[in-house]
Amino acid sequence: MQKNLFIVLWLELLIILGAAQAPAWALSPGERGLEIAREGERRDEGWQNFRTDLTMVLKNKRGETSVRHLRSMNLEGVEDGDKSLLIFDSPADVKGTKFLTFSHKHSDDDQWLYLPALKRVKRISSSNKGGSFMGSEFSYEDMTAPVLEKYDYKYLRDDNYKGRKVFIVERYPKDPHSLYSKQVIWTDQEHYIPWKIDYFNRRGKRLKTLTYHKYKRYLGQFWRPGKMLMINHRSGKATALVWKNYRFRDPSISRNWFNPAVLPRVQ
Repeated sequence: MQKNLFIVLWLELLIILGAAQAPAWALSPGERGLEIAREGERRDEGWQNFRTDLTMVLKNKRGETSVRHLRSMNLEGVEDGDKSLLIFDSPADVKGTKFLTFSHKHSDDDQWLYLPALKRVKRISSSNKGGSFMGSEFSYEDMTAPVLEKYDYKYLRDDNYKGRKVFIVERYPKDPHSLYSKQVIWTDQEHYIPWKIDYFNRRGKRLKTLTYHKYKRYLGQFWRPGKMLMINHRSGKATALVWKNYRFRDPSISRNWFNPAVLPRVQ
């Protein structure tokens, strides 16, 4: 009893003195999981904007592939979540398609899809975000930047992933429309970047696995993957996203592009 009282008083003293973090052993699994997620978010603050060229490779269960080329532009959120804009350049059947996403901390994310064949902007409803994005193994939900406040967390254990020390943390979407019951994340202990995410459907079965490859650090701080691979364990299909030519703090990116009303005119 005296030992427990000493620990409580010591932790209160740390808080009073402004200690940055309580020791890991003093946290519950939920608190520890949230702390890891929060540290990952903190380390990725301040990039402002970036653009990149992107190749999407879709593979069916027979191993046949199709390739799409697109551009990605992104704005960092300060008071709210990030914004992203995707523009498809080829092949001809998807050229000119545009996808705009606003992620939010305390409300449903906003998503719009412009289809040039229909010449109209379609809003993606919350109840439809589990659908496939442009025929890929990424859902509309997967295409939004994860926001800390939209999940509950649980630290499971320390582990090893391909020779690197990682934290394994579960996160549980708060959104009742989410496609997933939980996601299990392998987070690098040195850089707090994800290496692998397992996605579980509403019945608790593993549905998909996302792995990250060929990370590079930009501006001495911001880690970004060169490739992301999503494998669907149910369908046998897979989608790879290959990222090239990252350009951070690009003055040519206009905030005016991130507006559903102007999507048809954005080039």
